[in-house]
Amino acid sequence: MRATSLGASHCPVTALSLGGAALGNLFTPLSDETARGAVDAAWEAGIRSFDTAPHYGLGLSERRMGQALRGRPREAYTLSTKVGRILEPRDGGGDDLAAGFAVPAAHRRRWDFSADGVRRSIESSLERLGLDRVDIVYLHDPDDHAEQALREAYPALERLRSEGVVRAIGAGMNRTGLLTRFLRESDVDAVLCAGRYSLLDQEAADALLPEAAARGKSVVVGGVFNSGLLADPRPGATYDYAAAPPELVERALKIKAVCAAHGVPLRAAALAFPLRHPAVAGVLVGARSAAEVSDAAAHFEASVPDALWEELGL
Repeated sequence: MRATSLGASHCPVTALSLGGAALGNLFTPLSDETARGAVDAAWEAGIRSFDTAPHYGLGLSERRMGQALRGRPREAYTLSTKVGRILEPRDGGGDDLAAGFAVPAAHRRRWDFSADGVRRSIESSLERLGLDRVDIVYLHDPDDHAEQALREAYPALERLRSEGVVRAIGAGMNRTGLLTRFLRESDVDAVLCAGRYSLLDQEAADALLPEAAARGKSVVVGGVFNSGLLADPRPGATYDYAAAPPELVERALKIKAVCAAHGVPLRAAALAFPLRHPAVAGVLVGARSAAEVSDAAAHFEASVPDALWEELGL
């Protein structure tokens, strides 16, 4: 599968990456075997870029991702994780469903974009992963912590990059304005933009993507299905992790009809669309089983005619 280096770094990402939120039991639990099967299927499909975070299942995604990748040649794949949330042990029962993950609430998340927090977070991630390094570290959802992230967390990542501890650094969130600010005010290699460059939402095209292109930086696009609506548009489908409004369902169904008229599955068009922009290095897709990974990989390889984009006005 085609790979592109992020920004000026020598850190490659494949055009399709596997996101690890579902491997942390996002919404519903899955077994260790099912999670391992998803990573194995991604490898068989040629995917060599994998993304996780402490937030996903209170570290469960990192543990599962590390276990699945540990036997692979370390130089053969790119692994990204994130900083900004420290996991601290907590007493008591309960679960983590309030945060969206079906796991026991054995830890609490504490926001920490300090320099010390960045190093502590990476050390803990490496322990959970069972690996000696990660390739990319993203500042994770610094929405309400922008000043500390820029003043303390980013310089800490820059030092780690200069020391060779990580190969590339960036920021990941779904707010394009703040991601654009990171491009302008720091020397990140890439930004991970979730949900804001899809068939239904092209907000990233206003400033973020032009800024990245002008500065020679890369954008990795997540959320191309907008959390479900563009995978299977129907009443009750989710959009940005909530029930999709009827008008958005109608828009998605119209896009699906145009795709069908050109003989293209909607999911194939959703995966192909972001990569038409020169600043986009890759698309990140979450999956919770081998079947879902294989489906995404197959649709990713589908051919999409220019006439489809013309009819959609894209």
